[in-house]
Amino acid sequence: MTARSNFIDDAPLTRFHKKLTAYSSGGPFIDGYAIAIIGVAFTTLTPALDMTTGDKGLVAAASLIGIFFGGAIFGYVTDKIGRHVMYIADLAALALFSVLSAFVSEVWQLVLLRFLLGAAIGADYPIATSLLAEYLPRRFRGRMLGATFVVWAVGAAAAYIVGVGLEGLGVNAWRFMLASPALFAVVTLLLRLGTPESPRWLLSKGRVEEADRSIKIAFGPQYGVADLPAEPPVTKTGYSTVFRAPYLKRTLFVGIFWTAQVIPLFALYSFAPDLLAGMGIGGNSAEIFLALLFVVGGIPGLWLVERIGRRALLLWSFGIITVALGIPGLLPGLPAWAFFVAVCVFALTSGGSSFLEVVYPNELFPTEVRATAVGVGTAFSRVGATVGTYLMPFALDRSQSLPLLVGAVVSVAGLLTTLAWGIETRGRDLNDTAAGTGDPAGPGATSVPPTTTAS
Repeated sequence: MTARSNFIDDAPLTRFHKKLTAYSSGGPFIDGYAIAIIGVAFTTLTPALDMTTGDKGLVAAASLIGIFFGGAIFGYVTDKIGRHVMYIADLAALALFSVLSAFVSEVWQLVLLRFLLGAAIGADYPIATSLLAEYLPRRFRGRMLGATFVVWAVGAAAAYIVGVGLEGLGVNAWRFMLASPALFAVVTLLLRLGTPESPRWLLSKGRVEEADRSIKIAFGPQYGVADLPAEPPVTKTGYSTVFRAPYLKRTLFVGIFWTAQVIPLFALYSFAPDLLAGMGIGGNSAEIFLALLFVVGGIPGLWLVERIGRRALLLWSFGIITVALGIPGLLPGLPAWAFFVAVCVFALTSGGSSFLEVVYPNELFPTEVRATAVGVGTAFSRVGATVGTYLMPFALDRSQSLPLLVGAVVSVAGLLTTLAWGIETRGRDLNDTAAGTGDPAGPGATSVPPTTTAS
């Protein structure tokens, strides 16, 4: 039997890794863009379709419901048929549903198309991040996976900037806003063409020759399947695997902490103009500023994730957000500037840790169910996010402090879950972290080995 090296896990960061990271970032970018653009579009969309408060909540929540189904279904499909086919197909769907959204004439049509758009977005999380995780060296895995999700905030910021530019088109500006994600989807699709299939996935299906070709395309003709670490015993691809020992606790951990992160995040981005207006803060500059804070927060976060580890970063972020949102939530009589500062701290801190939503599940599950697990985590989180986003306009009708208080409460739930079940995966081989045994809690993870040099 051919001896296996650990080249892919210990490889230096190459041009291929950087390109794959950039291409995989397209899905999160479009997700952030699509979530935020609806908030800007409501300005002209609401009178155009004569929308009620309930209609606005339903339209905003529809994409999240779609993400639930897209993640749950297509994560499993990706584990069954492969990463590459789905890597392209979901972007074609994103472009189609975005364009069709520009031609709606009734609320139910928009709800349906936002649902389908969300399903395509939800599919991309397990597809793109699983493919990327299975190529990245362990030394850079957290940072590069995290970078794809920091791009979510770049997409949200871009939506506000584009939305402001399109507002000058008048009463039909919302049509151009809702169609605009198609442009980014087409560009990303073209960039992704020719990406090789994951060799880890191919090996898990017994397709050794194809795995060897993928490795040679990615790293050069001198490498092959012998440069992949030996896979652990084969795990059956299926939903049942992630809901039984040794992975059940991991599935619950990912689902709960992910939900606790996205409930306040999606509610804020879907209704940022309404929230800020209730604080007495008008104008588009404040919305763009908040979106940019999320991006800025990701910069130290991507450094800290490899410095202090995944678990510590998650604990600190939940703690800070709990305090930041809890104080104005419990003291509704505070001045408007205090509320705005609280939301700014939330945006900065959330941006510094929300990318763990794609880092953790990709490191905690084996190849055969990696995309399934990411999809389940995506779906789990969208249940709470959907409810929170739908109820957000009703909460805002009552007070500006109520949404912040709810955000603080769910952050406490995320903090306690991470304390109980959080696992440190920094610096560990992908096969080691995915094995489901010997989980070190806290910061005592295996140290990061020195980077090897490709010859």
